Amino acid sequence: MKITVLTQFPEMFEGVLGTSMLGRAADKGLLETRVINIRNYSVDKHRKTDDTPFGGGFGMVMTPQPAFDALKAVGAEGKRILYMSPRGRILDKALASELAAEEEFFILCGHYEGIDQRIIDAWNMEEVSIGDYILTGGELPAMVLIDCVARLIPGCLSDDEAAVEESVYSGLLEADQYTKPREYEGLEVPEVLYNGNHKLIHLWQYENSLRLTRSRRPDLFEAYLKKDKTLSKEEKKILDKVFLEY
Repeated sequence: MKITVLTQFPEMFEGVLGTSMLGRAADKGLLETRVINIRNYSVDKHRKTDDTPFGGGFGMVMTPQPAFDALKAVGAEGKRILYMSPRGRILDKALASELAAEEEFFILCGHYEGIDQRIIDAWNMEEVSIGDYILTGGELPAMVLIDCVARLIPGCLSDDEAAVEESVYSGLLEADQYTKPREYEGLEVPEVLYNGNHKLIHLWQYENSLRLTRSRRPDLFEAYLKKDKTLSKEEKKILDKVFLEY
């Protein structure tokens, strides 16, 4: 997969795209990322890329010329282009899976008050949001999106199943996790997790996930109850118990 990011602040991506899972994916040849400085395409003598908005208001808006020329230079014509925006489609598993199946896509990062609407319209951009809150620019959301999508590329994780089994992708929040030592400052790991009985461990984790989801994300819990699923007799008993307590 190839992802090209266009931004006014390329330095923000340094150290992120080359480390941890993203770095390993690049080393394996599974993920190629390019970060393009939009300022390099500005015809303004000061490399200016934004201006005050028509109609008044605070902040600065990205002007069309640098963005158009940058998009042309990187070969974005006819390709899938995302614009990180709080008014866009929420990034979720469905969208991440769509993008993970692409061979290539582009991300445009606005900053401050956003970009001229003509950029979005002329390039048929898809607006994508990572949540109902406002950030200074699209760079951090772009990093979140890239990390989220890369996890779904076959081979990026050591165990492909981990990408879909963990947390909200399974329909439930992930169960509590523990590691050594068994006891620390009077705080102990639940005994079931180190007794060697994998069936009991699984059932404990399932119940723990149900309770966490019911408490913290009742919307997910309600959706899980309606979801078609194959449960063992023991799992069904646990689900019924947690549901009756709901």
